[in-house]
Amino acid sequence: MQNTHSETWGHRCAKGAARHQFTTEFSRHRNRCSSLPPFRATRAAGFPGRRRRRRRCAAAIRLLPNATRALSFSRWRRMASSSSSPAPVPPGESLCQKRILSSRLYLEVPPSKVPVIYSPAYDISFLGLEKLHPFDSAKWGRICRYLTREGHLEKKQLVEPLEACKEDLLVVHTEEYLKSLKCSFRVANIVEVPPVSLVPNWIVQKKLLYPFRKQVGGSILSAKLALERGWAINVGGGFHHCSAQEGGGFCAYADISLCIHFAFVRLNISSVLIIDLDAHQGNGHEKDFAHDGRVYILDMYNAGIYPFDFTAMQYIDQKVELVSGTETDEYLEQLDKALEVSKSRFQPQLIVYNAGTDILDGDPLGRLKISPEGVVTRDEKVFRFAKDRNIPLLMLTSGGYMKSSARVIADSIINLSNKNLIELGSQLG
Repeated sequence: MQNTHSETWGHRCAKGAARHQFTTEFSRHRNRCSSLPPFRATRAAGFPGRRRRRRRCAAAIRLLPNATRALSFSRWRRMASSSSSPAPVPPGESLCQKRILSSRLYLEVPPSKVPVIYSPAYDISFLGLEKLHPFDSAKWGRICRYLTREGHLEKKQLVEPLEACKEDLLVVHTEEYLKSLKCSFRVANIVEVPPVSLVPNWIVQKKLLYPFRKQVGGSILSAKLALERGWAINVGGGFHHCSAQEGGGFCAYADISLCIHFAFVRLNISSVLIIDLDAHQGNGHEKDFAHDGRVYILDMYNAGIYPFDFTAMQYIDQKVELVSGTETDEYLEQLDKALEVSKSRFQPQLIVYNAGTDILDGDPLGRLKISPEGVVTRDEKVFRFAKDRNIPLLMLTSGGYMKSSARVIADSIINLSNKNLIELGSQLG
């Protein structure tokens, strides 16, 4: 851990965090205010005074997502203060911190358990409608069954997370977005299964969104376990297309953004590296951490497939764009180069590894040609990168649209154990 350096880095970066989102709304109000006559002439002409201007600035901040609001306030205070009167309390800062500090998601996990997080509730069985999407909605359970049946883990050693409640989700998401999920049509668009729009929402909540919220709880908890044990694997999660105000691509909740914001407050860290190796661009977390210097994003993805989010691309710190048909050797070579570059650019206190298996050869949506052995090697490279630098790492399984994905993920976890990069249940005691 590079404590002194990272604290200085985090302190410096926090001051400039969320500038793009903040400036867009703030500058419109500030420019209108600055174009007014001086204070006395303003009052004589009947224009609003300084107090009204400050209210407009505060109104601009209220338009921002909850987590961004807290980061924006210090900059607003510096720019808006034109008198010696005390600055108002930022609307979202204390509330977001209170929600994080009062959350029940950071469970105390006994040493007898392994930092592999899973719940039977992860798997989605939705009246057969889940079969209308190419995503394998039962892969999470199959991963754990492979590990337990083959003697690498015992069921009792798995960590079961709590469901992320509304107060947890509001740390990042807006009230408006969460309210929109009470509309089945909206959820159908997010998961890309049109018939879901015809299902009563209480069923959608129970059969679809509840499993997602359990996986969000697992992602948030995985950061705590990674700091305690050096590594953690959430067998689910990795909903990297969802941002604070918008879902899509089978991603209804922004678990990566939530995980990181919880870690900033509860784990007292100030620098996080996201290594996103899913076949698709991680546009959700990229928008959530736009101009937040505490978070460095390395995203290696197929540029010729969904989501084509060119706005979010601006916020990628290190972009590695692949073409459809990229094969294993070239892929691993590109990864080696990317990890070497990130090593010299950023000193993280935590790594969030989004390990999608939709890069597999034959995946209908990823369109890359990476062998199962290539996926195993990829994961080994990332875990070794973290271990060699003594950086805690959490892994999320993210995308993967073939039945073979579960077997490949299980084989990768077994390989990590065999290479002494992680310690599974069979190695304990």
